[in-house]
Amino acid sequence: MADTKTFLEEKDIPKVWYNIAPDLPTPLSPVIHPGTKKPIGPQDLAPIFPMALIAQEVSNERYIEIPDPVREVYKLWRPTPLYRAHRLEKALDTPARIYYKYEGVSPAGSHKPNTAVAQAYYNKAEGVRRLATETGAGQWGSALSFACQIFGLECKVYMVKVSYQQKPYRRSMMETWGAKVVASPSTDTHAGQSILAKDPNSPGSLGIAISEAVEDAATHDDTKYSLGSVLNHVLLHQTVVGQECQTQFEKLDDYPDVVIGCVGGGSNFAGISLPFVKEKLAGRKIQFIAVEPEAAPSITKGQYAYDFGDTAELTPLIKMYTLGHSFVPPSIHAGGLRYHGMSPIISLLCHEGIVEARAVHQVPVFEAAIQFARTEGIIPAPESAHAIRVAIDEALKCKQSGQAKTILFNLSGHGYFDLAAYDAYLSGRLEDYAYPKKEVEAAIAGLPRI
Repeated sequence: MADTKTFLEEKDIPKVWYNIAPDLPTPLSPVIHPGTKKPIGPQDLAPIFPMALIAQEVSNERYIEIPDPVREVYKLWRPTPLYRAHRLEKALDTPARIYYKYEGVSPAGSHKPNTAVAQAYYNKAEGVRRLATETGAGQWGSALSFACQIFGLECKVYMVKVSYQQKPYRRSMMETWGAKVVASPSTDTHAGQSILAKDPNSPGSLGIAISEAVEDAATHDDTKYSLGSVLNHVLLHQTVVGQECQTQFEKLDDYPDVVIGCVGGGSNFAGISLPFVKEKLAGRKIQFIAVEPEAAPSITKGQYAYDFGDTAELTPLIKMYTLGHSFVPPSIHAGGLRYHGMSPIISLLCHEGIVEARAVHQVPVFEAAIQFARTEGIIPAPESAHAIRVAIDEALKCKQSGQAKTILFNLSGHGYFDLAAYDAYLSGRLEDYAYPKKEVEAAIAGLPRI
């Protein structure tokens, strides 16, 4: 039997991040100031982001050098292994070759430190003392807490309330790395107080938590805001994942026919896919599938329009697939995917037909997660299990057609802090949420007019 893992050496950690902006088939739409309705400039973002990240956000350079101090921290877990899922293939009786890039080996247990370390570094370099952020399931909050500890920054995390309650040990992890964590909506900000006044039992959402973190940064001179997904510079930092995959496939003398990742804001899917999208845009035949939850299907059932990135309307307006910024998704266990919008880059690639989106319910997602855990041994994060669901579906299609396709997916994190969700599934208490059509229609009706 062929090897299970393909490793790289530390010297193989990418030296640059890949910026897809100059290779996109059409330019990204400008980010709009909600007050003037005109494109924003660097000065509009300066109160909440360091200038280096603002420059990366708008850069048209194809490759951006990774600073040596960032690569040194990456060495704690990078390069990450590429696995061949031999046992899953056998269980499915498929001719497909299934590979997964395992990002759960990072200190925080997911792909999120790839950008958290970079963001903490640039903030520290510009004299920032404190970072404020949001987190859904806790993966991003854990990653930024770790990164802030590495670079000597204070960290305040607004954790979506339903996840704060479902995943208490994620909070413990963040606090172990020195962060202060509060459930969102909180009483610490005007945005949180406003939500609680309307709904004291609000489960929270990423949109609400973003509002709180942005307000925190805007009202403290020593504080900047840090975001774990959606924005261009975040996706840029994640491209180390796909670049490593390309090198690993060269060693294997193989190449993916299908690339799959889950999407909430888009960062882990972008990380594994964008270096391969570059090859597709150059003429190579590759299928890309972005998998989202049926309970928050921003791409498959949202509108491609300008919208706020947060609930309280504090952010600039970005063109993306959205369910409406006032929409609060049902309390599914994949908390990292409970977002109303989508990365502008991923949105554009979907709109142009380069990336396909699929929405799946959480019960079949957990069925796939259990099958993966029982064959491959790793218990996946509920978010990552969305990618596993579709990878299995694609492998079963190969069984029917007889095609021996190469399938690659991003196992973006482990699920060892998500066992309450597995307990709910195993005890028969996990339920699927129907697409909340009325709530989405009401939120869509409130989209800003540009």
